[in-house]
Amino acid sequence: MSLVVRPGLEIPDADLEVAFIRSAGPGGQNVNKVASAVQLRFALDANTTLRDDVKQRLRALAGQRATDAGEILITSREHRSQEQNRREAEERLLDLVRRALVAPKKRYATKPTRASKERRLESKTRKQGTKRLRSKVRFED
Repeated sequence: MSLVVRPGLEIPDADLEVAFIRSAGPGGQNVNKVASAVQLRFALDANTTLRDDVKQRLRALAGQRATDAGEILITSREHRSQEQNRREAEERLLDLVRRALVAPKKRYATKPTRASKERRLESKTRKQGTKRLRSKVRFED
């Protein structure tokens, strides 16, 4: 079964690797003998379902979770059960991918309005006058 990002776009299981590790946190003595934390590895470079621009944005969004080997590593240890941690790790990966699918809006350069320029110059003049009043008074001959 693969992860469905949105209808028509899935991440195949071949690109995912799930490992269970020991977890710190809630669980008492049970925490020392049960591997309930989940490490989800997503082979980003090997993936063929995502476009290159999406992969680039995903790598940037992943930040420190992106490895040098071209993978995204997500660790979940919030819950006491493996299944809940696995679901949470998958949801976090899906959230990252969905955010990477949205292309950033192109920013258009705009010029300041005439009124805004005048307001800026007026405030500069006001500040200049205030600072001039703070200076020492000099008597001139």
